[in-house]
Amino acid sequence: MRIAMIGQKGVPMGEQGGGIEKHVEELSARLVSRGHEVLVYVRPWYPGSNRSSWRGITLIRAWSWHTKNFDTITHAFFSSLDVCRRNADIIHYHGVGPSTLAWIPRLFARHATVVVTFHSQDRYHRKWGILARGYLTFGEWTAVRWAHATIAVSQALQGIIEARFKKKAVYIPNGVSLLPAPGPEALAEFGLKSGGYLLVVARLVRHKGIHTLIEAYQGLTTDKKLVIVGAPSFTKEYQSFLLGMAHGNPDILFLGYQGGRTLQALFAHAHVYVSPSESEGLSISTLEAMSYGLPVLVSDIPENKEAVDGCGYFFRSGDALDLRVRLKELLPDEPRLREMGQCGKAFIRAHFDWDAIAAKTDALYQRLRG
Repeated sequence: MRIAMIGQKGVPMGEQGGGIEKHVEELSARLVSRGHEVLVYVRPWYPGSNRSSWRGITLIRAWSWHTKNFDTITHAFFSSLDVCRRNADIIHYHGVGPSTLAWIPRLFARHATVVVTFHSQDRYHRKWGILARGYLTFGEWTAVRWAHATIAVSQALQGIIEARFKKKAVYIPNGVSLLPAPGPEALAEFGLKSGGYLLVVARLVRHKGIHTLIEAYQGLTTDKKLVIVGAPSFTKEYQSFLLGMAHGNPDILFLGYQGGRTLQALFAHAHVYVSPSESEGLSISTLEAMSYGLPVLVSDIPENKEAVDGCGYFFRSGDALDLRVRLKELLPDEPRLREMGQCGKAFIRAHFDWDAIAAKTDALYQRLRG
């Protein structure tokens, strides 16, 4: 089959990317290995967009107006126009915002099957204003009503879709690549030692809750550093706010975007992974942390509870004091942390392998095409 992916910024995953870009890259590469032709639309400003292919995936540039409010929707519009001439069997939209343009192939590429992956309730992301939130609410409706099939990346989202729209959604989660843990050599560049730091990996956007973690850490007495990995996404003001919160504390390290073996080493040798997100679909970075046997402490939103499924610890979302109390309780208890880390590793290997997720997605495509 010829499969087109629309909605992501681009591949490969890089400094400007996030969970959707990771999802599309890993899924597309595996669909290629299963014998399909995969077209991925990329934005012209995205690093690497001048490539014609990546990991066997065909990359197609489509124009976008590179601003916070119009980048995604303009790129989805021009991608949706272009895909109508590509004779694709499957047109797969990623995200509720891009799904608002699914009417284009439904009208002008009627031979194609339209699939939408509902990655998160984007309207709750605090970077958006009232008009954008209204449009994203409409996008949740289009993700269900204008698609031949809707995929939910978490069971929590699946339940929300079915309760609100009275339509079945297919649960296919995010995944992780199960990789061997590298040695700690890469840590030396940052002055870190194995087991000597707390880790969070996230874009520097407000709904990821990094400010809550910094506030909690500032009142904590510990020899563990706090390592924050990630870059802003149209959120330079929030990045400056975080740097101001951390000013004067040399134990809070902002490492920017990291990838490859450096990121793998940061996951593999942290003491605890913390996810303070206020809104998620299904956090890939939390899944990745667990895949290395790293114990996780996450906010108690439904999507995080589902991700760890009893193999992690929780604190009240947005509550810095509760997070500080939990850290004080957990950080000294290494046997307890080690046991929970092994629980998480086994859980991830059983349920979130990208190869199995690609197989489930492929089976859905085959069923829809009859």
